[in-house]
Amino acid sequence: MTADVLDATFAALADPTRRAILARLAEGEATVTELAAPFAMTQPGVSKHLRVLERAGLITRGRDAQRRPCRLQAGPLKDAMEWLASYRQYWEESYQRLDDLLAELEAGRSGPPAAFEEPEEPEEPEERHHRLRMRDDGSGERRDGSGRRRGGPGQRSGGAGAEGAAR
Repeated sequence: MTADVLDATFAALADPTRRAILARLAEGEATVTELAAPFAMTQPGVSKHLRVLERAGLITRGRDAQRRPCRLQAGPLKDAMEWLASYRQYWEESYQRLDDLLAELEAGRSGPPAAFEEPEEPEEPEERHHRLRMRDDGSGERRDGSGRRRGGPGQRSGGAGAEGAAR
């Protein structure tokens, strides 16, 4: 399987009309007229979609007297599935590592998360509340638990900077 064949297959599959045509052809061969029936488009419009599918190798068109039936060719779909399957192992291994990490974290947890552990020195209740609600994201701006900015370099305490004036 070459990259061009794979590109053509995925490009053909990118359109919902072409996917619907392939689904119909999976049931058996059909003419352009039969394929055009469920769509709100002309036969020439459907023919353009069929040409894309044909160039991708996903369908063939035959000749049966006056009929020109289209048939599904599943080979390129099989190649695309094999290509996607090559990534399946990668993702399964990634998810397994994540599961292992979560299990390790759950097994090691005996108290609150480290971010909310009590400080060694006692604090005033108001200071503790402020410390737990505010965080510094490294940009010099302080943000509360919901991610809203709360003061920082170049910002007035009222929050009416350039952004506030635009509201």
